Amino acid sequence: MNNNLFLLLTLAIFCVSCKNEKKSFTTTTEAVESPWLLGFEKTDINPIMQADSSYTFLDPISKKEVQWQKADVFNPGAIVKNDTVFLLFRAEDNPKAILGHRTSRIGLAYSVDGINFTKHPTPVLFPDNDEFSQYDQPGGIEDPRIIESPDGTYIMLYTSWNKDIARLSSATSTNLKEWTKQGPVFEDAYDGKFLDEWSKSGSIVTELIDGRLIAKKINSQYLMYWGELFVNLATSINGVDWEPTLNEKGELLHSFTPSLNEFDSHLTEPGPPALYTEHGILLLYNGKNLSGEGATSKFPEGTYCGGQALFDKNDPTKLIKRLDTPFICPSLPHEISGQYKAGTTFIEGLVYFNDKWFLYYGTADSMVGLAVKE
Repeated sequence: MNNNLFLLLTLAIFCVSCKNEKKSFTTTTEAVESPWLLGFEKTDINPIMQADSSYTFLDPISKKEVQWQKADVFNPGAIVKNDTVFLLFRAEDNPKAILGHRTSRIGLAYSVDGINFTKHPTPVLFPDNDEFSQYDQPGGIEDPRIIESPDGTYIMLYTSWNKDIARLSSATSTNLKEWTKQGPVFEDAYDGKFLDEWSKSGSIVTELIDGRLIAKKINSQYLMYWGELFVNLATSINGVDWEPTLNEKGELLHSFTPSLNEFDSHLTEPGPPALYTEHGILLLYNGKNLSGEGATSKFPEGTYCGGQALFDKNDPTKLIKRLDTPFICPSLPHEISGQYKAGTTFIEGLVYFNDKWFLYYGTADSMVGLAVKE
């Protein structure tokens, strides 16, 4: 990463108030003392993407035309290609079904300004009558994160949801429209020991190179932070098949766990691809506040806010510092309504575009929001 781009990355952070429906930003002492942090401001045009019942496609399972984004569009991954921002967003079909019982598919949209997007008419990744149907049906394919590998291949990590066990899975593409499913990422690790363990949210470590976030190998391996109730590290040779790090007992090594009585008291869930910097590996993550005992009173119970944590680049399992205050929280009306009324700013997509950082997030499991760092 060159010095000018790194200086942009290391400007001081601004915090978003969760208790005001208007945007509110205040400089913190912690920001001055932590030059590795990224700060963002929500855009005036927000949300930038909503559900649209006019989009249909022929579902290969039901053999019927489905309004695949009638209910919700949210939780997008993002990538820059040919001076254009592409979003891989999650879409749900049935607005009458309750939370967790709709079918999710992945749609594609593009934008030349990073704000106004044009959607591809049909989903690009969805449950099908294929070898992975046992993992993808009936809940679908959720919460994509996307990175570019050094050879130009795109790798998408997503959650396969069969309404029994959530499994972190992968797919590859060379053009963002046509994807090849590669299956659950832990299928072969340790003789399949973790194949049927609940797994979600993979954030591959990337490095900013010539304005694009490229997956970085450290000691000849890709690294991925993953998990939901905790953050764990995994390694991979090819970016598709992964091996979790274990402790001396052969159990998952939890590198980063929730903090009681804080905004992330319930869970710490990886957000967009992590960033390799000279200060360490920066992970933007989603923190959820507990409901009841152990929750903080600073934010509503059950609320999802965005946090930041820094890991040692020489020992990526080692947490160096965690930002005590979330940098983005629900504050706009559409972020505290919809499917998840406790409030959600669920961060998943991050790109460097037009000399700015663009952070794309899901709002209350219903729409897509945007925050920008100049």
